[in-house]
Amino acid sequence: MEIETDIAIIGAGPTGLYGAYCAGFRGLRTVLVDALPQVGGQISALYPEKEIRDVAGVPGVPGRSLVAALSAQAAAYDPVHLLGRQAVELCRDADPRPVVVLSDGTAVRAGAVVLTSGIGTFTPRPLPAGEEWLGRGLTYFVPDPSAHAGHHVVIVGGGDSAVDWSLALAPLAESVTLVHRRAAFRAHAGGVAAARAAGVRIVVDSQVVGLSGTDRVERAHLRTRGEADRTVPADSVIAALGFISDLGPLAGWGLSLRGRSVLVDQRMRTGLPRVYAAGDLAEYDGKVRLMSVGFGEVATAVNNAAVELDPELSLFPGHSTESV
Repeated sequence: MEIETDIAIIGAGPTGLYGAYCAGFRGLRTVLVDALPQVGGQISALYPEKEIRDVAGVPGVPGRSLVAALSAQAAAYDPVHLLGRQAVELCRDADPRPVVVLSDGTAVRAGAVVLTSGIGTFTPRPLPAGEEWLGRGLTYFVPDPSAHAGHHVVIVGGGDSAVDWSLALAPLAESVTLVHRRAAFRAHAGGVAAARAAGVRIVVDSQVVGLSGTDRVERAHLRTRGEADRTVPADSVIAALGFISDLGPLAGWGLSLRGRSVLVDQRMRTGLPRVYAAGDLAEYDGKVRLMSVGFGEVATAVNNAAVELDPELSLFPGHSTESV
């Protein structure tokens, strides 16, 4: 099956959803493709309840709510969603429009392609001491904080996700212990201070060296530098050790890469004709990886793509208030 569209957006996370709105606002037909079965990217898959604070004018909003708002904004222009399908191949023929072939065999012929697939596919770094307890008290995500209500929770990690999850669970859990193998956290100092103030027990220079229980996890065994090993109660263990990302098939498309990122120019063009990139996937000198930056990048990409498809168009799309 072949689908024709003006803009094919590969990646239906926040940046891709905003790109679908920008394209729809310009009257362009849009197809959104994502390997995940739902829109929202990492936010929906990993931390839907996490507070998002780097969107201008929004002091804080749960990830789930932000995704719902972005999806509703894009839905005004009826983009086609092709979810649960990976973009595996980029093809060209006599037609200048590129064709993206999906994992189910669907071919999407687009006037332009905008890559917004973030870090690509991602898998959690395992907790070596307790992988056999996965699904029996050990998890790598917190899609529903209420599932940990009343539990003794042990969170392993020193990044923002570990600290954010400890803050989210502190009001619900019986206890929260945050274990980090170093003395210094990668997370923002303000978040660590807030966790302490919320009653989270923070254990540094420590590792979880084992988990034990009967049918489910009941205890976590800690090893702290310079101290005797100890055991803490643990009904839930959340390993927030980061993720291993992979560009997947995109790595073979002939894009100019810097590590796992795609190099773009000031118009967000990649080195391939009619292919743009925006958001965490895109790379250029001076890049700042914030969601708010991704929104600006995808607006730049879509509007430059619109002009490439029709040189008679103005690059500036006009203000949304003027269409009301």
